[in-house]
Amino acid sequence: MNINRRRFIKLSSVTTASLPFLTIIIISNTPLSPRNVQLGQELYESFKNPEGKYRPFVRWWWNGNRLEKKEILRELDVMKAAGIGGVEINPIKFPNNTDTLGLKSLEWLSDEWISMLEMALNGAKERGIICDMIVGSGWPFGGEFLSREDQIQMIALGTRRLEGGREYKISKQELLDDVNPDFHSKHDDRLKELMEVKLVPFNLDDLDECTNLTDQFINDTLIVNVPTGKYELYYLVKMTGFMAVINGAPGAGGPVLNHYSKSAVEKYLNRMSDKITAHIGPLGNYFRAFFTDSLELEGSNWSEDMLEQFKERKGYDLAPYFPFILFKVGEMGNAAKEIYGSELSPRLQQIVDRARYDFEDVRVALFKERFIDTFVSWCHVNGVQSRMQAYGRECNPVEASMLIDIPECETWLGNGEGTEFSDSDYRRGRTYTMSNKLVSSGAHLAGKKLISCEEITNTNMVFNATLEQIKIAGDQSILSGVTHCVLHGFNYSPLEAPFPGWIRYGTFLNERNTWWPYFKKWADYKARLYSILQNAEMQADIAILPPLADLSMKFGFQRDPFPDFAYPKYVYQIWETMHQNGNGCDYITENIIQQATIRKGYLTFGTRSYKTLVLIDVDSLLPETAKAINAFTSAGGKLICIEKAPNKSPSNQKSLEDNEIIDILKDTDIKNAGIVSAPIEEFVGWYQNIQQKFEITPYVEIINPNKFVSQVYYKADDMDIFFFSNYNSKNEYPLHAKFAIQGKKAWIWDPETGTRLRYPTQGSHNELQILLEPSASKMIVFDKEEKGEKFIGHDFKKETATTIATPWNVVSKKVSGESRTLSLEKLIDLTQREDFKTFAGTIIYENVFKMPKENSFKFLQLGEAYGIAEIEINNQKVGVQWYGTPVFDISTLVKEGDNRIRIKFVTTLGNYVKSLKNNRIAQVWTRNQPLHPIGLIGPVQLL
Repeated sequence: MNINRRRFIKLSSVTTASLPFLTIIIISNTPLSPRNVQLGQELYESFKNPEGKYRPFVRWWWNGNRLEKKEILRELDVMKAAGIGGVEINPIKFPNNTDTLGLKSLEWLSDEWISMLEMALNGAKERGIICDMIVGSGWPFGGEFLSREDQIQMIALGTRRLEGGREYKISKQELLDDVNPDFHSKHDDRLKELMEVKLVPFNLDDLDECTNLTDQFINDTLIVNVPTGKYELYYLVKMTGFMAVINGAPGAGGPVLNHYSKSAVEKYLNRMSDKITAHIGPLGNYFRAFFTDSLELEGSNWSEDMLEQFKERKGYDLAPYFPFILFKVGEMGNAAKEIYGSELSPRLQQIVDRARYDFEDVRVALFKERFIDTFVSWCHVNGVQSRMQAYGRECNPVEASMLIDIPECETWLGNGEGTEFSDSDYRRGRTYTMSNKLVSSGAHLAGKKLISCEEITNTNMVFNATLEQIKIAGDQSILSGVTHCVLHGFNYSPLEAPFPGWIRYGTFLNERNTWWPYFKKWADYKARLYSILQNAEMQADIAILPPLADLSMKFGFQRDPFPDFAYPKYVYQIWETMHQNGNGCDYITENIIQQATIRKGYLTFGTRSYKTLVLIDVDSLLPETAKAINAFTSAGGKLICIEKAPNKSPSNQKSLEDNEIIDILKDTDIKNAGIVSAPIEEFVGWYQNIQQKFEITPYVEIINPNKFVSQVYYKADDMDIFFFSNYNSKNEYPLHAKFAIQGKKAWIWDPETGTRLRYPTQGSHNELQILLEPSASKMIVFDKEEKGEKFIGHDFKKETATTIATPWNVVSKKVSGESRTLSLEKLIDLTQREDFKTFAGTIIYENVFKMPKENSFKFLQLGEAYGIAEIEINNQKVGVQWYGTPVFDISTLVKEGDNRIRIKFVTTLGNYVKSLKNNRIAQVWTRNQPLHPIGLIGPVQLL
C-alpha cells in the first residue's frame, strides 16, 4: 500500500479589486445551481461515489470544425473512461502548420455543423456526460456576418507636440493614420472617423484654455496657427470593427461584436439559438450552460449614446473632459507607457481623475446592462444556465460574478508552482490568477456554491506538465474558493493525425500522453472534493475592500486576470495570508458595504456576515460608503486601514449632501480600528501581528503557519469541513492546529480512496497535529458522529534507513517504440546521459535486496524521482505514486532473504517532443522549454 497520503499525522512533539459601479445589485440565488444533498451519511455516500456533475469537465476544442461523427463518439468514450464528467464544446480555429487529413472545415451554425453537434449531444447524453457550449467561437465572440453598426467600437487618443509661433497644415488622413494602437488581434476592415481635435497649452490649469479645432478642416486639411509657447494637439478617433475574433472558427471569425449595444448582443445570441433549436429543439434538453470566455476587448469603450447616458446618470456633461480622461491604447488595450500630452495642474488633474472615475462607472454599468444582463436573460429564456468569466476592463469582477449562474475564473500552469511562493511577485508560485478570489467572493455574496474555473491553462510547459503540478494547481484553485473545474483542454484530434496530433492549446489531455492511464486518479480525487464543496458554504468573517476607485482614477481599469500591474502591489496577496493564518475572507465592494445590514458589530449581506473590514490603501471613498463604515465601527465592528484612511470622494457627481468624506476613524476604539503599515515581505508574520493587535480570532489557529500551507473552511449544516494544502513539492510541513470547534469529533475524509477514518487526538478533540507532506492535501471534517474506524498512523525513523545497493538493471521503452536494456552502477537523472536526453516513455528499474531474519524494515522510500512510479515487491503490486513523497508500505510483502523489487517509471513527453526538430507542431510548443529531469535518482531506501 502507498502510504504517502495516509502518513498524515505524526503523534510527536510538534507542540480588483472592486469599484462601486453598479447602483443596484441584482442578487441571484440561482435556483439552477446544484441541489443541496441531505447531509451526514448521504453526503458521505456522494463523496465515495460522486456523480458526473462533480467530475472535472474539459474544454473540447473542435479544431477548425473538421469533424467526423465516428471520431466524436470515440473521443467521448476516451473522456468517459478517464473520469471526465462533462465537456464544453468549443469550435475554434484550426492550428497552423497542422495536417488536415483532408477533412473539410465545417462552417459554424451550418446545417452540416449542427448535425455534428447533434451527434455529440446525443452521444454525450447516452454516456452520462454533461454538455456546455461556448457562445460563438474563439474570444471575444463575433462573426463575419456582423453589420458595421454591430461591430466593436472605441474612442482612441492621439497627441502630438506643436511648437508655438508656427503654422501647421495637417490632413485628416494623417491624424487617422497616426492613431494605430498595437492591437493583439487586428481586424483589417476597420472604420476610422475623426471625432474631435483640440489645441491645448502644454501647461494647463483650466479647460477653457483649450481650443476646439474639429470644425476648422477645409478639404480634409487643418490649418492651425499656434500661438507662442508649447502646445499639444489632442485628437480623438472613433474606431469601429478594429478587433478580430481571436482564433475564431469559420463562420464565427471576423470582427468582434459591440458588447455595449444591447440590440447587437440580442441579434447575435438569437441568431445562434434560433439556428440550433430549429434542428434539435429546446437547448435546455441538451445543455447545462452556455459560456462566455475572456473579455479581452482590447480597450473597447464606446456606444453611440455614451454622452447622453453619462449626463443622465452623472448629472453633468462629459464632453469637456474628453480627451483628458482617456489614455493612449497600447498592446491588449493596456495604457501606453510612452510620455505624452500636456501637464495638468494639480487642481485640474484631480477634476479630470474624478471625471475618469465617473466615465468608468457609466461604462461598466452599460456593459452590465447591455451585455451581461442580456446574456443571462437569453440563457434563461433558452432553459440553460449562464457561465462566464466576468472580469477585465469591462467588469467589476465581484459584482459581475454575482449576476452569473456559474461564475468562472482561471488557473494557469508555468509560474514556478511547487517550488516558489514569492512575496514580491504575485504570479510566482501561484497557479490561480488575480481574478479567482474576486470571482469566488462575488459568488459567495450572491449565495452561489457552484464556482467554476478554467483550470490548468497552459501555454509554456505543454508536454511537460506533470500530474503532481496539475494537483497543486487544482488544490490552489480550491483554496481560492473554486468548487469545480473545466480543464484546458481536450483537443479534437483523430488518431490518424501525425504525432502529436491537432493541438490548439493546453496541457495535452490526450490518450497519447504517457501519463494518461493515471489521469483518472486525479479526476476521482477532484470529483470527491467537489461533491463536498458544492454542497457546503465557504466561511468568511473578514471583508476586504481594495482601492479600485483609486486605480480607475489614476490608471484606468486593468486587463484582468493579468493586469499590467497590481495597485497597490500587494493587493492580491492580502487574502492569502489571512487563510494561511486560519481566517477566511471575501473581497467586497462599496455597493456591498452600502447595502449591507449593520447590527451588533457585523456587516451582513445575504448569507455573509463580517466582523472585520480591511481597507487596502484606499484613498478615495464615496460619502455613502464612509457613513456605512462609520455605522459599522460604532456598532462594534473592527476596521483596519492599510497604509492610510480614505480622505476624499472619487466622483465629480453632485449629491444632495456635502461631497466631503467622513472621517471613518473618528471616535473609534483603538482596539477595534486603526491604520497599519503595508506588508513588504514575510506576509504571514505581518498578518499574525495584526491578528494579535486587533484580537482577530481565526477559525483554526495554526501555531506554526507557513506561506506554502493554506486552508479553506466550509460548513454543511452541522459539519465543519477544512481543506488543507501544501503547495510545495519538495518540503513537508508539520502543523499544530487548534480549531474553534467544540463538541465534535475530527475525521479524515480521503478524496483519493473515498474512505473516512477517525482522526487521532491527544486530549482535546479540537487540537490536532497534522503533517502535510510535499504536494499533499487533507480534508478534515468535524461532526458529532461517534462510531467509525480509527486511523492508525504510520511513522518511521529515517535515521535507520538502509540503501538498496547498486547496480540496477534498467529496461526502457520509448514512446516511439524503441526498447533497450542497461545496467546502472549509480542512479542518476537520465538526461545527464546523451542517449537518454530525448527520452519519454517507460523506465523499469529492477534489483534484489536481502531482508535480515529479524525484519524491522516496513517502508520503501524512493528518494528523488521524476515521473509516476509503480512498485512491485516479489511480483506483488504495492501501489502507484503520482505526486508527493514516494514512500510505500511494504511490511506485508517482504520476506526473509532475497526480495525482488521492480519500479516502473512513466515520464512526461516533453524531452522527446522537443527532440522532433522536423515536427513544426512539436517545435512551436517546446522550442523555448528546457529539458526536464527524468527517472529515479534515489537513494532507494528501506526504513
